[in-house]
Amino acid sequence: MRVLAKIGLALAGAGMVAGAAFAADTSVLTQSGVMSRLMADTGVWHKAPGTSTPQFVVDPSWPQPLPHHWLLGQIGGMFVDRHDHVWVLNRPRSLTNDETGLEPPVPGALDSKKIPVNGLGFERPHGPGADCCMAAPSVLEFDSAGKLLRAWGGPSDPGWLDRHCRAADGCIWPGNEHGIYVDANDNVWIGGNTAYGGKPPEEGGAEAAGTGPRAPWATNKLGADGFILKFDMDGNFKMRVGGTPQAFASNDKDGGINGTPVFYQPADIVVDPQTNRLYVADGYGNRRIVIADATTGKYIGHFGAYGNNPIDDAAAKAAGRWPDDLAAGRTKPMYFRNPVHCVKIAVDGKIYVCDRGNDRIQVFDKNSPQLGKPCSNPNGEAGKCGFVGEQWISRKTETLPVMPGTAVSMSFSPDKAESCLYVGDNTNQTIYILNRQNLSELGRLGKAGRMAGQFHWLHQVSPDSKGDLYTADVDTGKRIQKFLHYGPAGCSGTGFATVGGVAD
Repeated sequence: MRVLAKIGLALAGAGMVAGAAFAADTSVLTQSGVMSRLMADTGVWHKAPGTSTPQFVVDPSWPQPLPHHWLLGQIGGMFVDRHDHVWVLNRPRSLTNDETGLEPPVPGALDSKKIPVNGLGFERPHGPGADCCMAAPSVLEFDSAGKLLRAWGGPSDPGWLDRHCRAADGCIWPGNEHGIYVDANDNVWIGGNTAYGGKPPEEGGAEAAGTGPRAPWATNKLGADGFILKFDMDGNFKMRVGGTPQAFASNDKDGGINGTPVFYQPADIVVDPQTNRLYVADGYGNRRIVIADATTGKYIGHFGAYGNNPIDDAAAKAAGRWPDDLAAGRTKPMYFRNPVHCVKIAVDGKIYVCDRGNDRIQVFDKNSPQLGKPCSNPNGEAGKCGFVGEQWISRKTETLPVMPGTAVSMSFSPDKAESCLYVGDNTNQTIYILNRQNLSELGRLGKAGRMAGQFHWLHQVSPDSKGDLYTADVDTGKRIQKFLHYGPAGCSGTGFATVGGVAD
C-alpha cells in the first residue's frame, strides 16, 4: 500500500486522476488498472530466480512543468547530490527549429543569406516564429518533487557567459555539454565532448548538430573540449582544469591551464570525498581515467584498461572496433575504446569504469599503490596495476557507428553496502541491476520506447538517498524521468552470469 499511496499522490499531482479524493483512495487506482499497468510496464523484469532486488515504478508526474516556455535539449549529464537534489546538464543547442519557435533572433546575427537567426542559427526574419518554445539554461537543479530550484549557464542563459564565464578568468563554456557532478562541498563540475573541428560523434566529435560555427550560440572555438569546469551552486566560476587540444593525447599530465592535465572530450567526473581526488573519464578522444587534485586540478596519475600506464594511443586506434575483434576471436581488448564514458567510486574503494566502446565495465582498487602510476599489465591480470575485474555488458551488441557501445552510465543503490550496481545501456535501452559483489545480472529496468518508463538513448542513471532512481535520455529522447523505489533496499543472490542479451 505504501507504493500505491506514493503513486496516487504523484498521479494526482500530474492531473491524471480526477480530484484529491480519488488519489486518496488507492484502491480506486488498483480497480482502474492504472497501477497494475504502471507496475507491470515500468517495473523490474527478466528477474533471476532466487535473487532479490529493489523494485521500481515510474512516476509519470515528474518533473513539474518548466517555466518560461522552456524545453530541455539532449541530456548530457545528470547527478543527484547529497541534498537529494537532481542536477541536470542539458544541451540547448541540440533543440530543433520547431522546438525553438519562440526563441527570438539574436541582435545582429545573420546567416549567409543575411537573414536574422536565433541562437541556434535558425532563421527568424520576423521575430519569434511560434508560441513555443525556448531553450532552457544548460544547468538545472530540481528537488525530489520535481520543482525547479535553480537554472543557469550556457549560451541560452541571456548574459550569463559575460557575467560568469569570462575568458579573462580562464572560463570557456564547452561546445557540447557532457557530464555533471556535485561534490560533497557543493561544487558543481561539468565537462564537454566537442572534438576539434566540431565533427559528429561517429567521427569523433560532438553529439549535437546545433553546436556548429553557424550558430550564434557557439562557444568553444579554440579547439576540442579538453577541460572540465568547477562552479558553485549559483553558477559562479571557480576553476578550469585542462585546455583546448587539437588532437588526443592519453598520457598528457600538465599541458593545460595552470599546469593541469589536458583531456580530450571528457565524459564523466567524480570526486572522492575521503582523498579530495578528482577522477575524470577521459573520454571520447582519450582512452584513460585521469586522477587529479580537486582543489588545484594538478595531475596525480592516470590509467587505461587493466591499469596500464602509459597508454599506447596509436595501437589503441589501430585496434579498430570491438565487434570486429569479437568476430575475429580477440575477446580481451587491452585498451579502453572510445568513449570511456563513466567513472564511479563505491564505499569500499572500488572504482567502476564504463568502457562503453568495448561493451564492458572494469573495476579497480583506489587504494592500490600501483593505480595511476607507470605500470604494465599486458595480460590483464587481476591484482596487478590496481585492476580488480571486469564484466561484459551485452557484449554482442553491434550497431556502430551510430550507437557506440553499451555501458553508458553506472550508479549504486544507497544501502550501506551499496549492494546493487545499476548499469545503463544506451544501445539496448535498459538498466541492468547487478549484484555488486559478483557482477551477476539480477534483473532489468526499462525497455526501448517513448512512453513513460521507457528509454530512447538512455544516457544517465543516478539514485537518491531513498533509493528512487533518476534517468536521462540523449539524442531525440531529451527527457528526464523518476522511478519510485519500493521493496528491498539492496541486492542479494547470484543471478545470470551473462549480462544482457535478448530476453522476453
